[in-house]
Amino acid sequence: MINPMHELQPPTRLMLTPGPSCVSPQVYRALATPLVGHIDPWFTEFMGAVQTQMRGVFQTQNNMTFPISASGTGGIETAVVNTLEPGDEAIVCVNGMFSGRMAEVAERTGAKIHRVTAPVGRAVDPEDVRRAGQGRKIKFIGLAHGETSTGVITKLDPFRRVADELDALLIVDAVASLAGVPLDIDRQRIDICFSGSQKAISGPPGMSPITVNARVEDMLRKRKTKVQSWYFDLTTVMNYWGKERTYHHTPPVSLIYGLYEAMRLVLEEGLEARWERHRQNQAALIAGLEAMGVRPFVERPEDRLHTVTCAWIPSGIDGAKVRSRLLNEFNIEIAGGLGEIKTTTWRIGLMGYSSQRQNILLFLDVLERILLDQGMKLSIGAGVSAAAGIYAHAEPVAVTQGK
Repeated sequence: MINPMHELQPPTRLMLTPGPSCVSPQVYRALATPLVGHIDPWFTEFMGAVQTQMRGVFQTQNNMTFPISASGTGGIETAVVNTLEPGDEAIVCVNGMFSGRMAEVAERTGAKIHRVTAPVGRAVDPEDVRRAGQGRKIKFIGLAHGETSTGVITKLDPFRRVADELDALLIVDAVASLAGVPLDIDRQRIDICFSGSQKAISGPPGMSPITVNARVEDMLRKRKTKVQSWYFDLTTVMNYWGKERTYHHTPPVSLIYGLYEAMRLVLEEGLEARWERHRQNQAALIAGLEAMGVRPFVERPEDRLHTVTCAWIPSGIDGAKVRSRLLNEFNIEIAGGLGEIKTTTWRIGLMGYSSQRQNILLFLDVLERILLDQGMKLSIGAGVSAAAGIYAHAEPVAVTQGK
């Protein structure tokens, strides 16, 4: 039991969860630097550097690019309530809990929302979206690039083509994909994209990077009604992140320090190198799991999100007890499933600073011991050996953080 009069001493965990991820020593140091006021001249100049970094991570020239003072769910809310007005129609692609959350937020605006669904473990078919939009004036198509609840990735380019046919905006939830999976906002012509600071960027939780293109800026100026939310109204909050630096709210200064340092490290490593590191580490993880008889939930490799791996809990194994032993005996945290696969799957996050070779090999070794203790028949060392085989035949990549 934590004594409220004792100095704060959280445990040190290896976080292999779908978020948050571990952060580098440099990010911890940034969080501990001196506070300044949010309208201090130094800080308002610093904000410009944060925005420049963020444009680099998103790969965009969009003027309206900044971190929202909220979690990734705040990014969903911002994207949806700024675009929809009463009487509008929109399509949301739902293939898991978080894409479903986008639909639920949209349905609360008074607009008419068409949910286009896919079976759990698969991406929505863009042809189904095309059919749903025929004969309708669709304001936007919204989707999750990486569905955190299942580990499914959605290819964006086909949805851009459908959005063009319907003259609709394309809104992309990149909470689980930005800085871990190839994403190019300007080349892929994504109108609004938002993410989370605590996932593949490996910053502290509590910020939602967002970027909005000129087409959306023009649409915002032409709105007939006020945005539902005062706090998430882009037309006012951008006055703070724009040239005027006009007070809007008190932002989390220390979290912005941490986000700055995390993004600096992303750009120092290089996006392509970072994407390859995430791809390679997931390949090693899956090879190791399969060698131990643990099957990936997402059947087709091309549908797998590199930052989050969902896996079936083997028959006869108590999944909750496995997670408990990982945490309490080895300080390794993974997540359980969500929704209809809550009790039958694990979710293993390999994001940002957590996505390192030694972490995968350690996890596989420990998992093997626990599965053996629960009576599962395994070849000793099979998981680690299979993962090592992936690394032996791959180009060497290494995280550059943590100096």
